[in-house]
Amino acid sequence: MTPSVTLTPLPQTFAVCRLSPQAALPSWATCGQFFAITRTDKELSIVCDQANIPEERVDNFRCEGNWRSLKVLGPLDFSLTGILSAIAAPLAAAKISIFALSTYDTDYVLVKAANLDQAIAVLKAAHHQIQS
Repeated sequence: MTPSVTLTPLPQTFAVCRLSPQAALPSWATCGQFFAITRTDKELSIVCDQANIPEERVDNFRCEGNWRSLKVLGPLDFSLTGILSAIAAPLAAAKISIFALSTYDTDYVLVKAANLDQAIAVLKAAHHQIQS
């Protein structure tokens, strides 16, 4: 059985940025109430409030803006399975791309701002609850 979840849209518009793997963590990355930082041997990836992104860019700095986030209301138990799949599958069927993030307590699904209303409608049709 596909799990049903409650999601709430966050008010901010987010950006997903890529810096070189050796880049120092920029101060703008940690401003605001929501940000995610991942460093690998290939990149430094930052998701943060789009309003924090500086106009001046350093070498190897790429940024994709205009993302909105739907937060899965948690906390979610680690034994639960299929949560992201239950969200991603109907969005994929509607040809809405996502950028997913997980924390200890919950999941976040980012969709392009232009697709937010359609994503909400698709998720409601898939029996998920949307809370304002």
